Amino acid sequence: MMRAISGATRVAGIIGWPVDASLSPAIHNAAFSATGLDWVYVPFPVHPNAIGSAIQGMRGLGIAGLNVTMPHKQTVIAHLDGLTSDVERVGAVNTIIAEGDRLIGTNTDGPGFMRFLERDVSVELGGIRAVVLGGGGAARGIVTSMMDAGMEVTVTARRDAQADEVAAVSGARTAPWRSRAEIAADSGLIVNATPIGRDDSSLPLEAGAMREGQIVVDLIYHPDTTELVRIATKQGARAFNGLGMLLHQAALAFEAWTDVPAPFAAMAAAVR
Repeated sequence: MMRAISGATRVAGIIGWPVDASLSPAIHNAAFSATGLDWVYVPFPVHPNAIGSAIQGMRGLGIAGLNVTMPHKQTVIAHLDGLTSDVERVGAVNTIIAEGDRLIGTNTDGPGFMRFLERDVSVELGGIRAVVLGGGGAARGIVTSMMDAGMEVTVTARRDAQADEVAAVSGARTAPWRSRAEIAADSGLIVNATPIGRDDSSLPLEAGAMREGQIVVDLIYHPDTTELVRIATKQGARAFNGLGMLLHQAALAFEAWTDVPAPFAAMAAAVR
């Protein structure tokens, strides 16, 4: 049964370009329903040229919170009133919190990814050797958290400058994109933070770089089984899509907006 929406209903949502495939509305609306909160969560497609107008709209409409996805995680920063210390460090926002008349940017990507590794994958974090493919906003957050947890992380991106920027904020090593297979073969954890494989059967990494005993995480969650996940599983690795990280970072965002413990089981059930 559809929940009633009134003038007292608080609004949260997600901005990105595009957002039509986002699972966040299902996740957060399930959380609001499970906790009995009079909130609703909606997707807002925001063209890259309109990010400033969108944030002004958040102010004018009294929107209580927003998630931020590609391609706005870095460009949104200039339009906010304040940043949490993690954002000041990594330079990417995935969550905006309305605190009175101030809009504060934070980032739950890294903490959400670490919660996923600890709770869903049962990874012993300290000392693990990892490679992260990609240098965008998601990579910035997760690499910083991985380094803080004591991992040995190498970042490689199709554009060297992107990898260098991630390394500058996190302390991670960098390597040329052409050497990613060699580095991945020597790593216990491989993370794909690129969009490669989202729309077709292409691979960000050749099959021979993956093996039994590795953990492979493709941050893509739509489609739910990418070619990377299929090949990694065939090679004997434990392979996961990005849904686990999505759920854990969503739970952290929910708690930041509402000060209510996230109903994780209900959030997971909404998409599984």
